[in-house]
Amino acid sequence: MKEIWEKKTARPSAVRGFHRQPLQLAPHCKRPTGPFADVRPYFQVGPQWSTERSEGTPVLQQNPEYFQAIPYFSLHYFSSLEMGKQIVVIGGGIMGLCSAYYLHKAGHQVTILDQGDMNAGASYVNAGYLTPSHIIPLASPGMINKGLKWMWNSSSPFYLKPRLDLDFFKWAWYFKKSSTPAKVARAIPVIAAYNLLSKRLFEEILESGDIGKFQLEKVGLLMLCKTETAYKAELAVLQKAIDLGLEAREITESELRKLQPGLKPELGGALHYLCDAHTTPTEIMPLLIDWMSEQGITLHTQTRVTGFEGSDGRIRKVIAETGAFDADEVVMATGAWSPQLGKALGLRIPLQAGKGYRVDVPRPTPVRLPAVLMESKVAVTPMNGFTRLAGTMEFSGINHNIRENRVRAIVAAAGEYYEDFQVEESEIGAAACGLRPVTPDGLPYIGRAGKWKNLCLATGHAMMGWSLGPATGKLVSEIISDEPLSMSLDGLHPERSFR
Repeated sequence: MKEIWEKKTARPSAVRGFHRQPLQLAPHCKRPTGPFADVRPYFQVGPQWSTERSEGTPVLQQNPEYFQAIPYFSLHYFSSLEMGKQIVVIGGGIMGLCSAYYLHKAGHQVTILDQGDMNAGASYVNAGYLTPSHIIPLASPGMINKGLKWMWNSSSPFYLKPRLDLDFFKWAWYFKKSSTPAKVARAIPVIAAYNLLSKRLFEEILESGDIGKFQLEKVGLLMLCKTETAYKAELAVLQKAIDLGLEAREITESELRKLQPGLKPELGGALHYLCDAHTTPTEIMPLLIDWMSEQGITLHTQTRVTGFEGSDGRIRKVIAETGAFDADEVVMATGAWSPQLGKALGLRIPLQAGKGYRVDVPRPTPVRLPAVLMESKVAVTPMNGFTRLAGTMEFSGINHNIRENRVRAIVAAAGEYYEDFQVEESEIGAAACGLRPVTPDGLPYIGRAGKWKNLCLATGHAMMGWSLGPATGKLVSEIISDEPLSMSLDGLHPERSFR
């Protein structure tokens, strides 16, 4: 038995079903914490619990000589372990990866199925914002009228492409029904709490060192306005944010010029949401994937799910073009493709694909702080190694067609706010898009759905998908593990009514 432990180099994660964490010594604590914390009758570190090591450092890594457990360890403990569930996560975007991350840490065995190569899509082309400030859902008063007004202008920030599609008509009607002041007021605290939780979890992931270092800058987010109308509208949002306890403020023109030099002189005003932060999605996504591969999580790319086998209200197998996968639990993190997959389970999921575009500029630009250009609805982010322009909301169905006029409208917007922001033709030609899953009320679908007792939905995050990834993954893990929830799911039920 001693030989076995020596071969495993004292890694508890070698045992199937354990949390994949080494034994930890909590600060100022004389007992270890972690997956072996409750094994005291059988497991002992040296003659007594030791505190002679730095905080947060794995006991067994730093002082392997303390690993004197074998005389006290019994195989009886293994027989009493509750083995983790076999989880199939459908979708390898930020929602799927964050769900897998927390499920794995909860001791479950996770398999990820993705129809693509896990290197493109909305999780890669977004603005990288962590946005407690984005408290107003897309479904807000006046949005449908704007969509109808801009319907014949395919370069507008909010574009509804005219088409005969019954599901789209139903969604649009639900969207209109959701766009009332009362419903928006109910959504605001939900969105704020969700974003604050997720921002904290992003910070915890970085601090844990699990996936390595990545950009997470807490310099806030500027809202730049050219017109008095836009400025006054955003001031009203600012006050709501302050009332919720979010750190945000008006800034003077001189303060703005110090924070962000190189702006056009004719700007009408700016607000600074210090509660926000920003990241580089194309940096974090590969880090998450690499970590999962190292942890033994199985990832299947180019694996399109076509159906399910189930009985007694439970999904037993997930059927893909490449084969079948047994499942104790299934997580549907399929973004804009959720309605089609849901039909195979008898689910009605009102949701539309909202296409967004990005243009990356891998050269020096005048951008110092992330900013939203309010009139054009374009996000500008200084990421690691490049500046990203991202934006627009286009409802034109499931497709990845690049509309050049929309890309050029994004590029032109930057030139209207910054003095010297140049984008080359090759950079415009390299523009990419992603499909954001948009629900009628702008709130995601999180939790159990339909008659299926072992299905959990994690989709519908619209423009806040990146920001809400870790919180969604944490909630999914808590639901499946029957643990207390980190926040209430009121307003997020997958089968809520929009009438």
